Amino acid sequence: MVDGTPSGIITAEIMNWTGHVMTAPRTRLPDLIKRSEIARTGVYFLTGVNPEEPTQTFVYVGESDNVAKRLVSHNKDETKEFWDKVCVVTSKDQNLTKAHARYLESRLISIVSAAGRASLVNSTSPEYGFLPEADLADMEFFIEQIRITLPVLGMDFLREKPRVDDSGVMQKSSSASTEFWENKSPVFIIKSPKYGLFAQAQQIGGDFIVLANSHARSSWESSAGGYRNLHEQLVREGRLVPDRDGLLKFKEDTTFNSPSAASATIFGRPDNGRITWRVKGTNKTYADWQNEQIVSDASIENSDDE
Repeated sequence: MVDGTPSGIITAEIMNWTGHVMTAPRTRLPDLIKRSEIARTGVYFLTGVNPEEPTQTFVYVGESDNVAKRLVSHNKDETKEFWDKVCVVTSKDQNLTKAHARYLESRLISIVSAAGRASLVNSTSPEYGFLPEADLADMEFFIEQIRITLPVLGMDFLREKPRVDDSGVMQKSSSASTEFWENKSPVFIIKSPKYGLFAQAQQIGGDFIVLANSHARSSWESSAGGYRNLHEQLVREGRLVPDRDGLLKFKEDTTFNSPSAASATIFGRPDNGRITWRVKGTNKTYADWQNEQIVSDASIENSDDE
């Protein structure tokens, strides 16, 4: 934290990586562009919330051989009023060239699009692969380090979609240089004979994921707002599509930030998903299951102390 506050300018590095990451709110742009690192060649992300859909994050990915000048230009651009935070990635050894930056931009746009955690503002998606083989390998490693660093800074739009299957209780990341195992829950279900609803979900890492082909009410049925905007957003984006008997169906595995966000979207009204979701084949609620994990972890810690 450059000025000692978490809401100011923040720098981040990884040992033995030549990359240098810097984030700042748009309000601190005058201070950010004074730093020497920002005048280098690099890539950058402009992020902000869609004012009409508070649950939706906008992201613009760009590159420049002088990021500071490009940011000044964006700050004057009325078509990019959405952003309230910027993240800049440059190189500490200053060996990042314009060709490298163009390749990084192209790949990062593709990754943001595939991850589906934010909406891209970029009007084009340039394809750029004109690098020597050794440089391509270096840039892919560079990208992996960016994908490690940004979530720590509160930006998760580069995180790959969790993969859901029926085997085991753990899952391995497919990232080339960042292999690790993520906690994976049992399958949770929701049933509603009254509406003919049936939905399944799993928690993988920090994501609560409703599985494809699960059902939801066709519209928001409550006068209370709750997750109305999220329900309508998923319909507009084509992730909830019409199905039988006036119900909607999840076209793909869909990530939510909590069990309640998922169950409310399914029922079309506010709902406490911690109680509604049940472990498949049992009457155990999500809350019961989570409490068991806490007790189990505490038992392990106590046994270590002994």
